[in-house]
Amino acid sequence: MSHLLILGGTTEANALARAVAETGLRATYSYAGRVEAPRDQPIPMRVGGFGGVTGLVDYIHSNNVTHLVNATHPFAAQMSANACAACAKTGVPLAALTRPAWQPVDGDNWRHVPDIAAAVAALEGASQRVFLAVGRMHLDDFAAQPQHDYLLRLVDAPTDPLPLPKAQVVVSRGPFTKERDKALMEQHKTQLVVSKNAGGTGARAKLDAAHDLGLPVLMIDRPVLPPRTELATPADVLRWLRHSGVNLGV
Repeated sequence: MSHLLILGGTTEANALARAVAETGLRATYSYAGRVEAPRDQPIPMRVGGFGGVTGLVDYIHSNNVTHLVNATHPFAAQMSANACAACAKTGVPLAALTRPAWQPVDGDNWRHVPDIAAAVAALEGASQRVFLAVGRMHLDDFAAQPQHDYLLRLVDAPTDPLPLPKAQVVVSRGPFTKERDKALMEQHKTQLVVSKNAGGTGARAKLDAAHDLGLPVLMIDRPVLPPRTELATPADVLRWLRHSGVNLGV
């Protein structure tokens, strides 16, 4: 009996879970556990890490996982590498459900940097009002540049003191709109937007708002991941599953 493991936490993973649920395929949706209240899914869920490659291999064996789809965030480099290694060890077919990276358009003012460390270094200099849209995991890194007035948008309210002495927190969950992000940036008098190149539509609004306001964007490029089958839509995943011998019942 086929058993699909979805490594999720993204909009694309949620859409895939709905599509898979409609087929009746046995599937499990795995959350990393970084959000306090993960969204309910129409298939069984698990929350938390696996314990590296060895732990994921053990989970695959003990739960008779036959196929794995990595639909994590494009910046979840360690999880993506672990998935590739675990599937290579077990022989389980692997595909990634990935969103296209954002591309600048005429009028955009983007400066590309390769990683978080380079983004931190790029913020050296005089104080600015910075919309730091990188999530809560990397806030400690930016503590090396405490001179800025930071605007942080987080899914959950912080429970510990922030490492940034001058920070305003907005608690909100996407998708966002360009007009609301423009209003937020104008209210904060934002001078610079720092963003990971996450791709997709749910978080692009800040880039469109920056474009309209003529603001520069410090764009953090995606990490380089191991080679893997990459698919763009849930429909592509279902076709891949059928071609892999899975009976979807439809």
